[in-house]
Amino acid sequence: MTPPRIALIAHDRKKDDMVALAREFRDFLAGCRLCATGTTGSRLQREAGLPVEALMSGPLGGDLQIGARLAEGGVDAVIFLRDPMTPQPHEPDINALVRACDVHDIPCATNLASARLLLRQLQRQG
Repeated sequence: MTPPRIALIAHDRKKDDMVALAREFRDFLAGCRLCATGTTGSRLQREAGLPVEALMSGPLGGDLQIGARLAEGGVDAVIFLRDPMTPQPHEPDINALVRACDVHDIPCATNLASARLLLRQLQRQG
């Protein structure tokens, strides 16, 4: 069985939560193929010790890069820790990525509770 391909994205105020989540599921995530937007990916590499392919930052097109991979069948799940209380300058890109998840039937967790559920389920399938 091929390892799950998981995209990891976190808005600025959620990056600490993403690092904590990655540490919590480190053993499982270490066996997955991970990609992430720029700063999130760098922090996961440095602070959680995970092998992550870091793409562009979200505002510079990283969300779109992940959306393109997803549309081509290269992403099995998305964890996108969003900050609903802070306006994002690249909101259209964010909406496009979430829409792509819906169009291609890819699970997308947007908060810690749903992210934990998704990761636990992926662990069970492995």
